[in-house]
Amino acid sequence: MEENQLDFVFKALAHPERRRILASLKRRPGQSLFEICANSVAESGQTSSRQTISQHLDVLERAGLLEISWKGRTKAHSINLNPLRAATELTVKCYL
Repeated sequence: MEENQLDFVFKALAHPERRRILASLKRRPGQSLFEICANSVAESGQTSSRQTISQHLDVLERAGLLEISWKGRTKAHSINLNPLRAATELTVKCYL
C-alpha cells in the first residue's frame, strides 16, 4: 500500500457518517444508495440527502473500502476490509 492510499483510508474513516455507512454495510452487504439513505435516517434519526450519501460513498470507494456490484441497473455496495487491514499493518510497521 502506498502512502497516498493510506491517506485515503484514514480520511475515509475520519468522518462519523462514513463509519456509520461501513457499519451498516458490514451488517447487510449489497445495499443500494436508496437503502443506505433509508438506513441513515432509521439509525441516526437525521436526514442526509442522496447527494451527501453519494459523496460519502465516493470517498469510501476511492479508499478501496467498498466493493461495487450491479444488480440490473442498481449499484450495490458492500464493505471491503482489505485496505483497512493493509493500512493497519503498514502503520504498525512504521511506528513500532
